[in-house]
Amino acid sequence: MNLLYEGKAKKIFETENPQVVLMEFKDSLTAFNAQKKGSFTGKGKLNRDIASLIFFRLKEAGVESHFIENVGSNSMKTKKVEIIPLEVVVRNILAGSTAKKMGRDEGEVLPFPLVEFYFKKDELNDPFISDDQAIAFEIADRKTLEELKVKALKINEVLKKMFELMNIKLVDFKVEFGRTTKGDILLADEITPDCCRLWDINTGEKMDKDRFRRDLGDIDKFYHEVLNRLQKLQMIKSDQLR
Repeated sequence: MNLLYEGKAKKIFETENPQVVLMEFKDSLTAFNAQKKGSFTGKGKLNRDIASLIFFRLKEAGVESHFIENVGSNSMKTKKVEIIPLEVVVRNILAGSTAKKMGRDEGEVLPFPLVEFYFKKDELNDPFISDDQAIAFEIADRKTLEELKVKALKINEVLKKMFELMNIKLVDFKVEFGRTTKGDILLADEITPDCCRLWDINTGEKMDKDRFRRDLGDIDKFYHEVLNRLQKLQMIKSDQLR
């Protein structure tokens, strides 16, 4: 298989089907736009398993993604899409750089979910952009931006319920979307502790990549815990997530 793309956390390979690609999850860890790097053995498999379970539950709740099926130990087949060059971030609770930027305490619950766009451009450090900037620079049109917001808020609604059943607060998360050859917009990339902030409801422990960013340690332990709770959630009826 030919390598089509390699990013910080994944490799994308072509398959015998031109409409399908193979996405391989790497063991690498990066933060601050890859200025900080690390890894741990088995991370790729963990994130593949976490992402596929989340994609599965989202589909049950009516959210379509590029996910098709798991392959091997750390890969999945997905529909081939053209990624829209916007990272869509949804925030439920203030944390990280946003809390610092606003001069407010981390952990403050927001009055409503904030949806933000960031221009996917590594050399520019993926800057925050407004809707009008996205339109003016032809990154996306207004109709696409509105559709991304609606889809992101639906994903947030489902994920919040799902993680609450796992005794986890969904603080914030980043998602990406892509277009199929037919023009349909699908959830793409991944949803894992690499791109979510997840706090244990009882202890407040961080269960995500902030453990790497902030040198908190035990990152593999908490990624495993997220997967364990997701696997136990399979006993929960899907209609509770709608």
